[in-house]
Amino acid sequence: MNSNKKSLLSQLGPGLMYAGAAVGVSHLVQSTKAGGMFGFDLIIAILIIHLIKYPFFEFGPRYTAATGHNILHGYKKLGRWAVWVYIAMTLMSMLIIQSAVTTVTAGLLINIFHFESLGGLDPQKIAALIGLGLLMLCFSLLATGRYKLLDKLVKVIILVLSITSVFAVGMLIFDNPGYYKTAEVQFSFNDTTHLIFLATFLGWMPAPMDISVWHSIWAEANNENSEQAIDIKAALFDFRIGFFGTAFLAICFLLLGALVMYGSGETFSPKGATFAGQLMDLYQKSLGSWAYPIVAMAAFTTMFSTTLTCLDAYPRTLSVSSELLFPEYMDHKNQKKHYLFWLVFTVIGTITILFFFLTSMQAMVKVATILAFVAGPVLAALNTLAMFNKSVPKNARPGRLMLIWCFISISIMIACSIVYLLL
Repeated sequence: MNSNKKSLLSQLGPGLMYAGAAVGVSHLVQSTKAGGMFGFDLIIAILIIHLIKYPFFEFGPRYTAATGHNILHGYKKLGRWAVWVYIAMTLMSMLIIQSAVTTVTAGLLINIFHFESLGGLDPQKIAALIGLGLLMLCFSLLATGRYKLLDKLVKVIILVLSITSVFAVGMLIFDNPGYYKTAEVQFSFNDTTHLIFLATFLGWMPAPMDISVWHSIWAEANNENSEQAIDIKAALFDFRIGFFGTAFLAICFLLLGALVMYGSGETFSPKGATFAGQLMDLYQKSLGSWAYPIVAMAAFTTMFSTTLTCLDAYPRTLSVSSELLFPEYMDHKNQKKHYLFWLVFTVIGTITILFFFLTSMQAMVKVATILAFVAGPVLAALNTLAMFNKSVPKNARPGRLMLIWCFISISIMIACSIVYLLL
């Protein structure tokens, strides 16, 4: 029994990579804002969206454990059209999402090191320049393959952020300003602005659906590195640690925003650097100034990890997709070249947005999360079709109850997308 538990714990890896990618904008920005704007009202929304999206995130590592291949191979077995759909959805959103996470990371860096008036430049220009520096650093790490060191630190990063967040919430529960007791603003489904915020909030909660594909690719790589395939039980254990852990952290960040900001008369700034300062203030008000260096480093490292992970995942998945579509032209041995092509494409596209189309952190995050909200049902359907395909061993496919769960969840996601588009 003990050896079995040890075996399961030793398999933790891709699930924590999932957590490292998921805990970013959706948690540090959107969850905190949700608490600051509506108090505790949207906690139920966090729980519901995790329930709705759970099967589709599970199918990434489940498919790999069942077949030994990443889920893009499952898309290919449905037909070339499915891979093309994935490529189209990725190309439609990747540059906006990469720009959003880079902007938030730059905002944290600007606040921590007080770069707000660097060289007397316009704040947006400073954010773009800092973002450029971050992208160049990430590019050099990925192009040389040295990003693996940061991957090993993901466990420590998530642990530090989790401990400080939980401790901060605990302190605030017993000693908080109490603004929320007299606050009157409540979430209303009759208010269009509230519904738009809900769409942006849930679009990336717990993460964009793309991460289910990334998780599958990380699981495949983990099998190759360890030279042994893990079974479905171990894969799901690893996944659930990351999935439910990020849900818990989302609630923690919402509580931070609710206990300190809600009803105070203050609002979160749309400017990245200013918002970062407000986020750091949440921790200082609850823990004291001594916590600032720890929290600042944990928050920045978390967002930098997200920026790096996204910048790696998009080129990696597009490279794999291209090889599946054109195996006669794209030799797997030259995967590094294909990867570098898409990496350069992503960096150039992101830099272009940062310098010529960036208006504010809030606008960037809003567009990115809405795209994820609308694209979610499409990727969820592809994951479901791939997982229930006859190419997957019958004993490894989920049961009928899970299929019903998927059908209901996809129907809800489609209905919500239609309602949003009609607003």
